[in-house]
Amino acid sequence: MQLRLVSWFFITLNLMEYVGSQQQPSRVRRQGRTHRNMSQACQGGCATCSEYNGCILCKPRLFFFLERNGMKQIGLCLSSCPSGYFGQRSPERNECAKCQPDCEACFNQNFCTKCKNGFYLRIGKCLENCPDWLEPNNNTMECSDIVHCKVNEWSPWSLCTKKGKSCGFKRGNETRSREILQLPSTKGKLCPHTNETRKCVVRKTKCPREKGPRKERRKNPKRGESKETSQENRGQESRRQNQERENKSKTQQKKRRAQDKQQKPVSISTAH
Repeated sequence: MQLRLVSWFFITLNLMEYVGSQQQPSRVRRQGRTHRNMSQACQGGCATCSEYNGCILCKPRLFFFLERNGMKQIGLCLSSCPSGYFGQRSPERNECAKCQPDCEACFNQNFCTKCKNGFYLRIGKCLENCPDWLEPNNNTMECSDIVHCKVNEWSPWSLCTKKGKSCGFKRGNETRSREILQLPSTKGKLCPHTNETRKCVVRKTKCPREKGPRKERRKNPKRGESKETSQENRGQESRRQNQERENKSKTQQKKRRAQDKQQKPVSISTAH
């Protein structure tokens, strides 16, 4: 309302100056007045203007804005209102109206779109502190709803196993899991556990034997076998081989003696 009174004051003042200049043109020229209120002399979207006070009336669809310059106010015609103001249209004229004191940008007098520093935005309102059921977001400077953790359904129970095997036992364990769909906000409810394990009982079955080369297993010494044990085994093997060679040599000697007896000539004596 105050902005409109100021604007009408400027209009009335210019109209009085215009009438006075028409009635006493020589006096105006002698005093060096340069006031203009004719639309041909206005620039920057002004329909009616004054050289001292700027725009008084704007062209269609432009917004009238009073800019303060020290103790003086100058009228401007703008396509959009500056920060802290919103455009208000009416049949009389369009003008820039000021937002609420704690609002930096607004859609209208009652709906703020951006708050000044130190305030949180919540549905068009600027608040110093968010209510208990809301959570302050210092990045966006908004009061946001509290987000709780969300998880999906449990998966089916796994096979009953024990030490990674599914055979060779009667009692084992089975597990199931679920995934987190939504992480909670700072004030939200924390996520529950996502894995479960329980005991299980199955019919005991034998595990198939592992196939492998037996000879190679015999040749390879057992894990943890001491060096002395290996040397002792090699000594026993050597003695066994020597004993076999001795036995074989004795057997051959016996065969030779038997052959020699059979081949020895028999002497025959003749009586005269």
